[in-house]
Parts: sequence; structure tokens; C-alpha cells
Amino acid sequence: MISSSTWPAEEAAINGFPPLRKIVFDGWLLRFSEGVRRTANSVTPLREPDGNLDEVIAAAETLYRLQGLPTIFRIPSFLDPAIDTRLAARDYTEEGESCIIEGPLDPIVACALPFGGIDAVTLSPNPTAEWLAAMARLQSQKPEFHEVYRRIVKSVVLPAAFAELSVGGEPAALAYGIIHRGLLCFESVVTDARHRRKGYSRRVLAALASWAKENGETMATLQVEASNTPGRALYHSIGMTTELHRYHYRRQPG
Repeated sequence: MISSSTWPAEEAAINGFPPLRKIVFDGWLLRFSEGVRRTANSVTPLREPDGNLDEVIAAAETLYRLQGLPTIFRIPSFLDPAIDTRLAARDYTEEGESCIIEGPLDPIVACALPFGGIDAVTLSPNPTAEWLAAMARLQSQKPEFHEVYRRIVKSVVLPAAFAELSVGGEPAALAYGIIHRGLLCFESVVTDARHRRKGYSRRVLAALASWAKENGETMATLQVEASNTPGRALYHSIGMTTELHRYHYRRQPG
């Protein structure tokens, strides 16, 4: 049995980093974003699939080939395992196991107090040129990635807040969040390598959680790769201890 937060969390993740172009096909969302980041260039379910999977795979392979991209399916763990088995039988390789987690907002806000609170964090309803430039630097984005990232982030439609904490006049920690169906979805959490383990990410996340509370929300969610031990430890430490489900990708051979 899946949690009542499962599909809202799935939707929040899609809406928090929307693809540049998309097609809906028999309950699946095919996302196209010029090859930048798997989440925006993969096939993901919009509901429990009940159609002809071979027809979906054939259509996806044709459409992604026309875009010069590999076909990648994103497979949440709550789907019928026969879907994953069918892709494996076609030699689709598995990669990128990740966790969808959630937690209440109150502990996230409280976690910033020992580190100086949230007063130093600035929030903007839109990604400014300065925020995008700082994100490009902290994520070491290549120019082609940065241009697509900028277009994706600026296309977010839901209520959003873009957070920045600066030290000595330079951005030290960034993130943004969107609100969807009672959930705050965190995205693009990053800290300057020179300022890690100082609580800056906690303060940024707490500022976003406080903003979401002011808008009447109570829970937060995010996606984190299962192998990202430091990230998972950070999110666990601020109270995001519930794992809703996992997902992995299946990539077309060759």
C-alpha cells in the first residue's frame, strides 16, 4: 500500500523541475529538455499504468531518437514490477537509484536556530540573474547546461521561493522550493565547498520551510540519490526521515 503523499510528491517533483517540452502518452509523461538532467529527459508515470507497455516503449524510442536522445524510463518502486522486468528483458540498464523523502516543516525551521537562524537568508519569488549565476558557479554548470537550467527554472508556474545565504558578500548556499498540494518540494540544494558543515544549507532550507508555513503548508518533500550519503544525513538531521518510495532509471541500450 502506498502513502497518500506518494502521487502528490511525484507531481511536486515534476512541477518543481518541469521539462522544456513534453508529451502525455497513455498515462506516461515523456519529457524532453535537450539532454540536461535525467529527470527532465525521461519517461515517468502519471498514474498506475494499465495500457500496452510495448506500445509506450516503441513510441518513446521513436520520439527520443528524433531528438537525438536515449530513451530513459523512470521507474518508481510502487509500480507493478512487471514493468521493470519488461524493460530489463529489452536490455535497458538500471541506474540512478533515488529516494523520495518527506518530513514536517516545524523541525526544519527549528534546526536553523543553533546555526544563527534564518535572518541572513534572502528569498525571491523568481530566480534572479544573480541567483542563477551563483547556482551555475556552485553546481559547476557547463554553459550549455546553465542555459537549459535557466529556462527550466524560469518556467516554474507554481508558487516558488529562491533562497540564498551569502558570506562575505559571496553566495555560500542556495536552494529553491515550490508548493504543490500541501507539500513544499525542495530543489537544487547546494553549498559552496568552502563553507560546508557550517549549517548554511540548514538555514536555507529552514527559510524555505518558514515561507511555506506562512502559506499554510505543513510538510516538505524532496528527491535524493540513494548513494548521496552526506545529503541523506543532512535531510535526516532536519527531520525528513520518512521514505515514501524509491525510483530508478532504465536506460535504452546503446
